[in-house]
Amino acid sequence: MRILLIGGGWSNEREISLKGVRSINSALEALGHEVVFFDPAWNFYRLPEQAAASDFAFINLHGAPGEDGVLQGVLEQAGCPYQGSGPKGSMLALDKAASKTLFDARDIPTPDWELVPLPPSPDWRCRLEPPVFIKPHAGGSSLDIVRASSPEEIRKVVDKLLAQGDYALIEESVSGEEVTCPVLGESALPPILIRPADPSGFFDYYSKYTPQAAEEICPAPIPENLAREVMDLALRCHRVLGLSDYSRTDFLVRDGQPYALETNTLPGMTANSLFPQSAAVAGYSFSELIAELIRLGLSRHRFKAEV
Repeated sequence: MRILLIGGGWSNEREISLKGVRSINSALEALGHEVVFFDPAWNFYRLPEQAAASDFAFINLHGAPGEDGVLQGVLEQAGCPYQGSGPKGSMLALDKAASKTLFDARDIPTPDWELVPLPPSPDWRCRLEPPVFIKPHAGGSSLDIVRASSPEEIRKVVDKLLAQGDYALIEESVSGEEVTCPVLGESALPPILIRPADPSGFFDYYSKYTPQAAEEICPAPIPENLAREVMDLALRCHRVLGLSDYSRTDFLVRDGQPYALETNTLPGMTANSLFPQSAAVAGYSFSELIAELIRLGLSRHRFKAEV
């Protein structure tokens, strides 16, 4: 097949996307496909033309565009199948306030949170007691996440995010073990336990993409009943958000209770990425994983065409 490999983009996760592109490109070529690379940061207007000339699009973008559903909408209009979730599910998962609202509505445990979309009044005070985590409403790879330890620091970080055109999601700091769980097709894959090298830190951008900066253990050495609960919650998050083909949900486990943090619709595909590690434990080589994602995307496209 002629596969349009889409990567790069213009989010602050551009370099991570390009790292994954190299691994995916090698796998696609090993599978016998003709690969055409497309970076939407350059000549975005050519995407419909490139998509129409391709048999399939493999998206490896993080943040916007890509995880916000924009490219998926363009690809659907061009009639080009692709792997992963559609526009609606992508948008709901990327927007942390939207996803946590849905988690709360469906009784999926998630840390307490407060949304600050507009500049608060001078006497505003966050209702959550510090320390808290402050996150941009849409983003990934733990970029721009700040742990604030005082009301003054909370205000400073919130003002900074609002000034740069984002809005802030303030989240309760839940101390515990960090676990992530992928979903492939209709099944959860083995959970991964994550231990940052710095025991006082969290699984930030540096830990995710620097070798030896964090210990990642798969399958997670946790009680069997907890592993089953994490896998069940990962599937529930996937379904509540209306996702397709694959995803990965991050959790914190406190006193045996997993709390869903966020769900990623285009999980990383670098050599250090978590999704391929879990898939390998489930029996998929990297090339087999890529082939399965293409199969799932094509199957969904054919089903929609028949309906």
